[in-house]
Amino acid sequence: MGSRGEVFSWRNTIGRRTYFFNVKENRTGDIFLNLVESKKNTETDFDRHSIVVFKDDLDVFMDGLNRAVRFIREGKPGN
Repeated sequence: MGSRGEVFSWRNTIGRRTYFFNVKENRTGDIFLNLVESKKNTETDFDRHSIVVFKDDLDVFMDGLNRAVRFIREGKPGN
């Protein structure tokens, strides 16, 4: 197991925002995805937002995410 239960981590930085895709394992062995957005406000201050998606919920979560991304890419119906 990695530090703080991390078993995988990927980071993308785009401008002042950094996105972290962390796969973690809790004390009972459950695997979950932790998505974090960190936005730099000042040289030393960051806003952080996080969501957790457990393994059992990944299929439903990914379906909703894929639908939202498809809508963004294709635009509103009728456009």
